[in-house]
Amino acid sequence: MEKNYEKCITVGVNLGNKSNDIQELNSLVEAVSGKVFFTIEQNRKNIDSKYYVGKGKVDEINNLVEMEDIDSVIFNDELSNTQIRNIEEKINCKIIDRTNLILDIFALRAKTGESKIQVELAQLEYRYSKLKGKGIDMSRLGAGIGTRGPGEKKLETDRRHIMNRIEELKKNLEKVRKVRKEKRKRRMKNQIPTIAVVGYTNAGKSTLINALTKRYGVNQKEVFEKDMLFATLTTENRKLIFPHNLEFVITDTVGFINNLPTFLVESFKSTLEEIAYSDIILNIIDINSENIEEQKKVTEDILKELKVEGIPIINIYNKIDSLNEEYKDKEYELFISAKKGINIEAVPEKICEVIYGSEIEVNVIVKYTEPKKINYIEKKYNIIDKKMQEESINFKIKIREKLLEKLHDGEYNVEGIQDYS
Repeated sequence: MEKNYEKCITVGVNLGNKSNDIQELNSLVEAVSGKVFFTIEQNRKNIDSKYYVGKGKVDEINNLVEMEDIDSVIFNDELSNTQIRNIEEKINCKIIDRTNLILDIFALRAKTGESKIQVELAQLEYRYSKLKGKGIDMSRLGAGIGTRGPGEKKLETDRRHIMNRIEELKKNLEKVRKVRKEKRKRRMKNQIPTIAVVGYTNAGKSTLINALTKRYGVNQKEVFEKDMLFATLTTENRKLIFPHNLEFVITDTVGFINNLPTFLVESFKSTLEEIAYSDIILNIIDINSENIEEQKKVTEDILKELKVEGIPIINIYNKIDSLNEEYKDKEYELFISAKKGINIEAVPEKICEVIYGSEIEVNVIVKYTEPKKINYIEKKYNIIDKKMQEESINFKIKIREKLLEKLHDGEYNVEGIQDYS
């Protein structure tokens, strides 16, 4: 019976006190149907420029490969062309580095036309960078992990074809970017704030969006969610109406990971730039992660790269249902379980507070001769009391501080507003 997995060895280097988080690499391997039979770690002051690990460790790995009939050896960093070439001379099986593995997962997950273009572009640029230095021997790759997408086309035979294809894909992505830009303009024209949901892969971004959509969505289908790395590669927008008729558009984004390949960040810029144009960012953090601070830093670093300075960020610690501890919300921080629906109602409250300010009570006076304004008040705001007077209606309403401008100025300027607090 033919096995439906690849037998793999994962290899990492611990530099001083800094862990290489080899378990994350093992999870990445499992995400592409690989099975890790051996994990090898070496403590070093620096990565070996010739073999990544020491020569003796490479010989040890090769012995395991031959004795256990291993299909792939996967390294927890991006390897240089020299390292790949030297390791291939010593180890007689497929050599995969972290970058190639992540690209392979993205190729497996890509379902939409846009995400397929983005992944192919990233793969081609990665392959081309290796071909320039004669790094990966494509003829030895065969099939399976690290070979999805353009790798199967023996790209080394025609570098000019690769560059032409890269240019073609970039043009296609530019068209996508223009379409996205027009949609964004329409949202901004309608003055609907956008919420961007970001975070480390598998932190629960899509689960939170679905939880919010169930409660506050406008007849919209759920986004895809699954307990797996990089379940979402596409930008998914959903319209939400929070309490007191406050409209928002919430956007799902691709998950982040430590050492996310530069090729991927560049290729997914048309998707990730949605974050830079958002009004507020929700950073979803898995509170159960053993590397929570490192994962927070990865997200923060990528956000800096995307130049999102000035956009308020709410840190949301997810998956608290598996913990026994009690958590109190701090400023710009929330503790929830998106899966169990614990404290979900605090999310729109915090978002509205950050975007529109605190709730206050005011008196609004509207004349009977202004039925359009009366209808607007009754439809848009939380009415606490309404008194019919001789020539006007006196509404007592709850309103967010920053929304008072809409009543003072603009189309729905009313006769009088009095602070009731």
